[in-house]
Amino acid sequence: MTRLAIIALVVASAAMTSAPAHAQKKKPSAGPLSLPAVGETLAPNGAASWPQKLDWLYDVPSFKDATGKIVLHWFCSPKVDACAEDLERIVKLKENNARVYVVAYIAGAKGEAKALDPIRETEGVGRGTVAYGKNTTALLSRLGTTGPASVVVGIDGKVAHVTRGGAQSDADARDAKVAALANAIRDFTVTSDGPTIVKPGDKFRLAMTVKLASWLKYNRSRPADFQLTAPADIKCDNTALRGGQLTITDQTMVAQVTCSGTKGVYELRGAINFSYDNPVGGGTGLGSEGAVWKFEIKPMGIQ
Repeated sequence: MTRLAIIALVVASAAMTSAPAHAQKKKPSAGPLSLPAVGETLAPNGAASWPQKLDWLYDVPSFKDATGKIVLHWFCSPKVDACAEDLERIVKLKENNARVYVVAYIAGAKGEAKALDPIRETEGVGRGTVAYGKNTTALLSRLGTTGPASVVVGIDGKVAHVTRGGAQSDADARDAKVAALANAIRDFTVTSDGPTIVKPGDKFRLAMTVKLASWLKYNRSRPADFQLTAPADIKCDNTALRGGQLTITDQTMVAQVTCSGTKGVYELRGAINFSYDNPVGGGTGLGSEGAVWKFEIKPMGIQ
């Protein structure tokens, strides 16, 4: 090796051994976070950027228990007086509506979390859970809140409302939003379809359509049935349908008959009965709805 090469090697080695500690790569620290905005997606277990290893008074947030419910994420600290006041509101929201699932984040130790626990142990089985400990405290710090703050998420998984303070007006607006969203939840909707004017002898269709919520499924072991009550002047291909005679596609069930009749003004009534399961949350429900069709049979062009 030449003298010049030896000198270069020595210099490079010295530079590496004498490099200051601050020049070495450091693991980046956790930066600030923001509460999700209205319209963003938020899962029951929080955002992907939130700490995933939190301590819980109960089980981790349950997607099963939260399905078909409004999820209320609530953030508070034991040293904030407004948190104790807001706790009473959160408990009422949970107790007054079975469609509300609460995930509370308390910036404190286990004992402090129990004091601000809106789930209340056995009173809230399947109704939510409570996070506490150093990682939860760090989460609230990164979110820039000591509470009370809350994020309301609809059954579609989208944020519907956000509060960032303990003002009574903020709490009132949040509670009203939760109540409105929860009261609007339907396991199913039923619509009917039929004509208003028909020519004598022409065939026409009468139908009832049941649309289940996305998290439900028809129970085929208990067949649905449809009954039509019609006067003697109306002739239909069926006045009673059962099981496979009703069409089911995913969450939609349709009962339909084809009829015809003589001149006159008519009122027909239909009734449909069905059962459905909740594959996620468990349990079976029963549905029973009625419909009325009013129409006139007359030659076209006659007023």
